[in-house]
Amino acid sequence: MVRAIVTDSLAKGYFAIKDVAAPQAQPWEAIVKVHAFSLNRGEVIDARNEAEQFRPGWDFAGTVIEQASNGTGPKQGSRVVGLLPLGAWAEQVAAPASFLAVIPDNVSFVQASTLPVAGLSALYTLRKGGMLLGRKILITGSTGGVGIWAHQLAAQSGAFTVGVARTKEKALVVREAGANEVLVGDAAISAAHSFGPYHLIVDSVGGDTLAALMPQLEPGGIIVSMGHSSSPYSTLNIRGLGGRTLYSFFLGEEINRYSPASDLKLLADLLSTGRLTPRIEVETSWENIGEVSEDLLERRFSGKAVLLIN
Repeated sequence: MVRAIVTDSLAKGYFAIKDVAAPQAQPWEAIVKVHAFSLNRGEVIDARNEAEQFRPGWDFAGTVIEQASNGTGPKQGSRVVGLLPLGAWAEQVAAPASFLAVIPDNVSFVQASTLPVAGLSALYTLRKGGMLLGRKILITGSTGGVGIWAHQLAAQSGAFTVGVARTKEKALVVREAGANEVLVGDAAISAAHSFGPYHLIVDSVGGDTLAALMPQLEPGGIIVSMGHSSSPYSTLNIRGLGGRTLYSFFLGEEINRYSPASDLKLLADLLSTGRLTPRIEVETSWENIGEVSEDLLERRFSGKAVLLIN
């Protein structure tokens, strides 16, 4: 038996640590002892809509204790970062070798655990824009996990990025992530045109915001919808939008187009060389999952929350 976080209607935040069956690996899977995992708002929301005893969790970092029996992937003893579709919030996990990357010695488990979902989402979203050198990019949700990575990666690509923040204090966070300009407050979206038109827009708000952003694309531009914190419904006036693209992003589909292991290694190497910097707002024991998950849903912090398995 191992311990894992499961859904529990009687527990604080709907999550409790309980004993579960130890993972059994398929030939292409390694067994990893998990040291740290980070939270994503989407997985917390999804888990709260699941029945009791559901095993949530996407991101993790830890040590390989059994290499995949087919000989692929990281060897026993390797320090790795990885992702799963569910069940990563546990002392041990069975993970496909193709979803694992060895992390450099100077990258901690805490730092690495912030990379999988948020980092890959940011990377794959920016790739939709192709060559970004000198291009204008607008990013909503700039203070979230994906937004912060997107700003940093876009800056590395030589793009001119415009971010969005609710307050002046959060605008400083976006500036630190590499944004050239930051729009603040309720009028931010309507003011975005002053820096446009944009080659790429990364939107996580949806609803009326998505509709207002479409006309701010340049001809040939693309808006990537990767969330809908406002509303999943949007009414678009398509007049005058010829040549613009609206792309609906889902990481579960994107990982079939790329190599998660190679791209996680890329991100980890950028961390190692100081070209990326994780913004970790919360670092605490996994025993505090209830409190931290509630703070995440209430947006009481920016950046990432990382929980340690003790």
